[in-house]
Amino acid sequence: MNKPEITPQTLVADLLSYYPELEEKLIEISPVFSKLKNPVLRKTVAKVTNLKQAATIANISISEMINKLRKEVNQIEIEIREENQKINTKPLWVINENIKVKYDATLDLENGIHPAAKVTKEILELKNEEIYLLITPFVPAPLIKIIEEKGFEVFTEKLNDSTIYNFIKRK
Repeated sequence: MNKPEITPQTLVADLLSYYPELEEKLIEISPVFSKLKNPVLRKTVAKVTNLKQAATIANISISEMINKLRKEVNQIEIEIREENQKINTKPLWVINENIKVKYDATLDLENGIHPAAKVTKEILELKNEEIYLLITPFVPAPLIKIIEEKGFEVFTEKLNDSTIYNFIKRK
């Protein structure tokens, strides 16, 4: 069987399907990936998250991560242009009084319930300055991309290693 090349677009689930031996390497690269041991998260989040998004979630260099994984399976190193890391200063629109809905998705994620459908439905009810606060244990990069494509702004704030606040509002 020809195994695919590891690239930033490789889905985490595909990586672990073709290269199960890389699970421990991922965890070594960033302990945040130990969550992949949860079979429910593995069946949900891993199927929609590519390695570029995973690097964002883990707050690590995509180039470094991809090339460490490639080296483990004897693939040659590739050059990956890192996107400029923008300074994440809290925008003026993030005002606690404007939070209309607060949803802590941590327990749902642990139980294998992906918050995408709930969040994308509920944000549609937001009025101009109202904010939806999505609380997650990691940066939900694939979901943020979907939300932004629907015309919403997202500001992500890391409170600690297991609590991420994602503020969402209409553009």
